[in-house]
Amino acid sequence: MSGMEPRRSQQWYGGDDRNSYIHRAWMRRGLPADAFGGTRPHIALANTASDLTPCNSHLTEVARSVADGVHAAGGVALHLPVVSIGETQVRPTAMLWRNMAAMAIEEMLRANPIDAVVLLGGCDKTIPALLMAAASVDLPAVVVPGGPMLTGTFRGVPLGCGTDVWKLSEEVRAGTLAEAEFQRSESSMIRSRGHCNTMGTASTMGLLAEVLGMTLPGIAGTPAPDSRLLEAAHATGILAVELADSGLRPGAVMTRASFLNAIVALAALGGSTNAVVHLLAIAGRLGVDLTQDDFDRAGSGVPLLVDLQPAGRFLMDDLYRAGGLHAVLAEVRDLLDPAALTVTGRPLVAYLDQVLIYDREVIRPRDAPLRAEAGIAVLYGNLAPDGAVIKPAAATPELLSHRGPAVVFDSVEDLHARLDDPDLPVTADSVLILRGCGPRGYPGMPEVSNLPLPAKLLALGVRDMVRICDGRMSGTAYGTVVLHVAPEAAAGGPLAKVRTGDMIVLDVERRLLAVDIPDADLAAREPSPAAAAAYAAPRRGWEKLYVDTVLQANTGADCDFLIGSSGDRVARESH
Repeated sequence: MSGMEPRRSQQWYGGDDRNSYIHRAWMRRGLPADAFGGTRPHIALANTASDLTPCNSHLTEVARSVADGVHAAGGVALHLPVVSIGETQVRPTAMLWRNMAAMAIEEMLRANPIDAVVLLGGCDKTIPALLMAAASVDLPAVVVPGGPMLTGTFRGVPLGCGTDVWKLSEEVRAGTLAEAEFQRSESSMIRSRGHCNTMGTASTMGLLAEVLGMTLPGIAGTPAPDSRLLEAAHATGILAVELADSGLRPGAVMTRASFLNAIVALAALGGSTNAVVHLLAIAGRLGVDLTQDDFDRAGSGVPLLVDLQPAGRFLMDDLYRAGGLHAVLAEVRDLLDPAALTVTGRPLVAYLDQVLIYDREVIRPRDAPLRAEAGIAVLYGNLAPDGAVIKPAAATPELLSHRGPAVVFDSVEDLHARLDDPDLPVTADSVLILRGCGPRGYPGMPEVSNLPLPAKLLALGVRDMVRICDGRMSGTAYGTVVLHVAPEAAAGGPLAKVRTGDMIVLDVERRLLAVDIPDADLAAREPSPAAAAAYAAPRRGWEKLYVDTVLQANTGADCDFLIGSSGDRVARESH
């Protein structure tokens, strides 16, 4: 609480009129009288725990430790279940509901008598949605990332959840792994509570929440079953009370400097391409001037230091053992903006002194990186007038400059129907193109850009090809995949006009993605009728609102009416 300004919760509980009476009386189910006098801040625990979001199911236990910390610091802890999105469960894709979850969480934070909020998330879309909501309502907020699971093993080999699903399933299709063995690996893949143990989207966004300054320093990347997560959760509860007193808000923490630091970290970590759309969307809620090109400018020359799947060998509990996020950041400290703050009020870089790397195989020193240049490359050309992205660290180096004939699929259903057709006109030099998978077309921009390879090529030993799509791919995936093509086919993008047999040019060094035909000829073509017939055409509900208002990937795929913020003020009293 800055200065002598009354707590926000006192707008509900202060006074002796009928409305204040109602607000207090209905909350006296266990809360003592001194909870309403304005001396004790009311802290919401916005919790995405759900049995249908298995990666977040342990957050109820974590929330109890947060509540204990809030109470120890003199605050009032209030559990607030919020919309939860299970990446592995919901159909058609969790991304369809990221914006809805952010909107619902924002409205609940604004509508309720709270002075600060602790945001508990883990699975891919939950931390982005929580941060988007916190940015738009701009109440004092702090994140508790749920943390990665421990590493399981199969036939004596560590399993990277997600990444090894793709690998093992392709081996089945290639005939080199028996279906029964593949099914047997299923019970080994998910060893414990927590989100994916690869450097997928969940791991990436948990770590970047800390780089953005929005967590207790040192918590990100703590494995979900580790007792130290509960210890840090307790400390976060104490910090939330301090935030309610200081009034430090997300808008003062997540500045342009913070986002540029996150881009540097994304590259050094080998993080998920999904971070591009999530960071852009969070920045859009804050009014921070961040563009897709910033990812290339600030991150493309940063060395890849973390040897984790899918770009490397190890897994998230190895990263934690090796020194964790701070050890990585210390190696690129000269690339970080020292002005960027954390929720403690201290700069991020203040926590990087005397940090050590304990395993230099997992975290490479700056002078011996896994790759000299990592990060996200942003491509332009007549196939992507508004840009597309590629993660070179996950690609086959020889394919980063490639020319080959297109093999075009008009929808996910078309892909499944024809991919393994023995007569499909495809070779290892072909470029697989899948369209109709952007924010508007599918809808929700599904993680399908890392197309499976044709069975007849798998049988010949082919394990990577150039693939192009207007959708996304899982952060656990790998390969030479160009994704987030904008505008998407369903929004009139030129991807809708490409035909099988067209020569496609990919040149990552030149940042070029093009179809080798004259621009006038491309413009004169009609879009594919088969692709148009497969685009989403919802008649009601959130899906219709989403399709009618969603923006393109190059700006974060938020809805046009959700850009920006409305602050924490409630316009009208309810009683």
